[in-house]
Amino acid sequence: MAAPEPPAFALTLLRDMLRIRRLEERAAELYGEGKIRGFLHLYIGEEAVAVGALHALAPGDAVVATYREHGHALVRGMPMGAIMAEMFGRQEGCCRGRGGSMHLFDAATRFYGGNAIVGGGIPLATGLALAERMQGGSRVIACFFGEGALAEGAAAESLNLAALWNLPVLFCCENNFYAMGTALARSQAQTDLCAKAEAFKVPARMADGMDVSAVHEATRAAVEAVRASGGPQFVEYQTYRFRAHSMFDPELYRDKAEVERWKQRDPIRTYSARLLAEGRLDPPGLAALEAEAADEVEAAVAFAEAGTPEAVAALERDVYTPEAR
Repeated sequence: MAAPEPPAFALTLLRDMLRIRRLEERAAELYGEGKIRGFLHLYIGEEAVAVGALHALAPGDAVVATYREHGHALVRGMPMGAIMAEMFGRQEGCCRGRGGSMHLFDAATRFYGGNAIVGGGIPLATGLALAERMQGGSRVIACFFGEGALAEGAAAESLNLAALWNLPVLFCCENNFYAMGTALARSQAQTDLCAKAEAFKVPARMADGMDVSAVHEATRAAVEAVRASGGPQFVEYQTYRFRAHSMFDPELYRDKAEVERWKQRDPIRTYSARLLAEGRLDPPGLAALEAEAADEVEAAVAFAEAGTPEAVAALERDVYTPEAR
């Protein structure tokens, strides 16, 4: 077992998990009020993965995520107000309100999506890693995706090329056991995801995705391996989303008892309980973190509500139209 995190870092991990949880809970409420529209995929239950993994990366590393990416963007350094405004469709959002929930992007933090296509970020990350290799850099390209993405042909091609060309990609598989409404065992013959990566000669390891300490330790080791060898690594995080696939999902495919069993391993509750038991946190300190997260969320909502839709005259901005011949 890894040594306990230093007190300040432990509080950072807990603080960021709380920030994600409260942001997602508020987003669900706002969706019900009709203030957030379109698709909305919540990260509730999986917070330990984004927090533990992203804190193992350096600021110069790049991050590619999926459509369930609010937490990744937040931990990477994107202001919560910019995330909320984007979900509101306001031009103060990170993509001027044009991308919405599934397409968060921020070049300043090297956060390259937000990708709505399942597995779509995997070849993108491999391409970024190829560019890094060709330019002689030493940065890691971390790519997050669900286990369902490993059934995509682009995933196999990317794993193969990353190994063949020794590219600095960190493949981060968030295995929540359900690709939309289909259980892993019902969609993929090989359910050992690390074995899939190793078939392409990509070194792989598995981590408990409900334990932020385990996630951080496994990711830190994988990042160090990428930097040392220059080649790819694969980490499978076994986790679980407590909410439906999206706000449109009636969730008829999971047994309620199964969901409740996983909720007993809530990463925020178990980690805060551990810190309290070890004396690295006290009840007033926990209450202060909760209040801090709540205040940040409400400030983000106020920022989004005060934002403005993009002017109709600007709708052709950044849209390419070839000249008529």
